[in-house]
Amino acid sequence: MSSLSLAVRDSSTMLRRNLLHARRYPSLTLNLLLTPIMLLLLFVYIFGDVMSAGIGGAGADRSDYIAYIVPGLLLMTIGSTTIGTAVSVSNDMTEGIIARFRTMAIHRGSVLIGHVVGSVLQCVASVVLVGAVAVAIGFRSTDATVLEWLAAFGLLVLFATSLTWIAVGMGLISPNAEAASNNAMPMILLPLLSSAFIPVETMPGWFQPIAEYQPFTPAIETLRGLLLGTEIGYDGWLTVAWSLGLAILGYFWSAARFNGDPK
Repeated sequence: MSSLSLAVRDSSTMLRRNLLHARRYPSLTLNLLLTPIMLLLLFVYIFGDVMSAGIGGAGADRSDYIAYIVPGLLLMTIGSTTIGTAVSVSNDMTEGIIARFRTMAIHRGSVLIGHVVGSVLQCVASVVLVGAVAVAIGFRSTDATVLEWLAAFGLLVLFATSLTWIAVGMGLISPNAEAASNNAMPMILLPLLSSAFIPVETMPGWFQPIAEYQPFTPAIETLRGLLLGTEIGYDGWLTVAWSLGLAILGYFWSAARFNGDPK
């Protein structure tokens, strides 16, 4: 078999392994998935009327705020899901299975590829579930064309891939699962400090650069523009740049840590 065929075969095997783990031990994924769903319900039913009036004026209603926050919560769902990836990678490193894989005649990169592809698939499934909850409580995207829906899906997959590679690197440097979960916590915190819930221009002046110059805000604004028809501007290019930059950084960081001599 060629090197490419071996890599594809071994990566497929590792992907099946990770998907089986996710199916047999779903508690971590479900716990992380509950965070964006609970925030969605909280902000819609508890704060929805007040927040919609504050953003859209006195004539706005709760449905306007649902439309506003759903794109941010979809991206927050991706961040939440990738925390499980960091924990899973850390478990593999600390439980000795990686050391076993090193002695076997398998493609070295297949272990990481299996984690990444499995995590991206879980991210997509999680986004679909959160999106279904959002539709059930009133979210609608009636103006988006088929091309814009495809672009939105591509954005979510690209962003999930970039965050997953960063999460893999965090898992590789963590001494245990608890440390991996803590190291990956910015994946949930950064969306809270972005334009997910309120516009950046309504934040205190000293805080606006923190919200604006981070990967989640341009991604949220781009997704919001694709689904709701708002202005995208340079946010689309910034999202692609952030995603590719994080994916490249995460890939080389993870590969260097994984291929290094075990301590």
